[in-house]
Amino acid sequence: MHPKNPFIKDYDFEILIANKAELKEFVFVNEHGNTTIKFHDKQAVKTLNQALLQTHYGILWQIPENNLCPPVPGRLDYLLHVSDLINKTDIRLLDIGTGANLIYPILATCHFNWHCTGSEVNEEALQNAQEIINQNSILQKTTLRRQKFKSNILNHVIEPDDFFDVVVCNPPFSKDLKEAQRKNQRKITNLDLPPSEKRNFGGTPSELWYKGDVEAFLKKMAQESTLFKTQVQWFTSLISKKKNLKNIKRAIKKTNPTEIKVIPMEHGNKKSHIIAWTFNT
Repeated sequence: MHPKNPFIKDYDFEILIANKAELKEFVFVNEHGNTTIKFHDKQAVKTLNQALLQTHYGILWQIPENNLCPPVPGRLDYLLHVSDLINKTDIRLLDIGTGANLIYPILATCHFNWHCTGSEVNEEALQNAQEIINQNSILQKTTLRRQKFKSNILNHVIEPDDFFDVVVCNPPFSKDLKEAQRKNQRKITNLDLPPSEKRNFGGTPSELWYKGDVEAFLKKMAQESTLFKTQVQWFTSLISKKKNLKNIKRAIKKTNPTEIKVIPMEHGNKKSHIIAWTFNT
């Protein structure tokens, strides 16, 4: 985890429960004597993230039942690494696929005081993101844009007069709905949970899959990035599997950027990477 991440320490559940009383029913002491929650319980994870956002940033946050729940510490880690790329404080961020949770604009605004724009193809997700903005005065400067064309990523989102210091993105990692369902079932099987246990594996189609998977998504994003060389300083994306890096990096190189960076991230047993590229010096 990034050394500046405030969540690098263990959670103080007493403080979290004081700010979000509903969290108490999910907290227990495990066989190692550690206070924790069941991270495969969808409602427990959602309530924990609500408590983190409310305790650390004063944010009231709600997402629909079927949407994925992003881990706040990991999402902040991405932004902390992004901040290391850019030698300025007054940063303008574009979040591609901001989703119903709006998590990157929330953290970018509250933790860094950046100026944020979020784009989203799903209208219902966009509506929920707007409700989060409406509920929280600190987010009033956040703007949302509907991506009306599912085959586009940056096109029809970045406008002629825009300039963004960074684009962030957490793309879908499956090639179709069937693959997403297989991955979901594999996780459930590996956990060997009783049938009564809730699982933290949901998500809407636009969150879970993109035709051709993450490689196709980022190849498309790389191609489109050439159209906005002077309007974006850094294009970045999260990549969850190392095996995808080689082909994605090769596709980006074909666009002739001036620099490509691969930044490793590690949260417990989970390892992932950020890929970043720029056409500027």
